[in-house]
Amino acid sequence: MTRIAVTSEGPSLDDRVDPRFGRAAGFLVVDLETMDIQYIDNGQSQVMAQGAGIKAAQLVARAGVSCLLTGYVGPKAFQALAAVGIKVGQNLEGLTVRQAMERYKSGLVEMASGANQAGR
Repeated sequence: MTRIAVTSEGPSLDDRVDPRFGRAAGFLVVDLETMDIQYIDNGQSQVMAQGAGIKAAQLVARAGVSCLLTGYVGPKAFQALAAVGIKVGQNLEGLTVRQAMERYKSGLVEMASGANQAGR
C-alpha cells in the first residue's frame, strides 16, 4: 500500500497545496492504489509558538505515509520526517493537491535531501 500525504488548504483534491508544512491547514492522505482520501486537520499546530513542524511530522507519521508533498519544510521538521523514513517532495506550492499527486505519480517530483526553509 502506498500512502502519501499532501499539505492542503482544505479537504479536497482540488484545494491548493498549503506551502507551509508545519503550519499547514491540514493534510490529505491519499492511498495511491485505491485513491481513498482522508483529511487530517492540523489546526492545533497553526497556533503553536514553537514545535509546529515536529507536531505535524508526528501527525503524518501516524497516518502511515511513506512520502510527503508540500511547499516548504524547516530543518527540525525535515529531520523528524527523515527519522521515521518519510520522503519529502518540496516546492509544490501553487498547485492543487490533485496536480501535485499527478506529478508524483508521473515521477516528476524530486525527493529532497534537506530542508528548504530556515528554522523559526
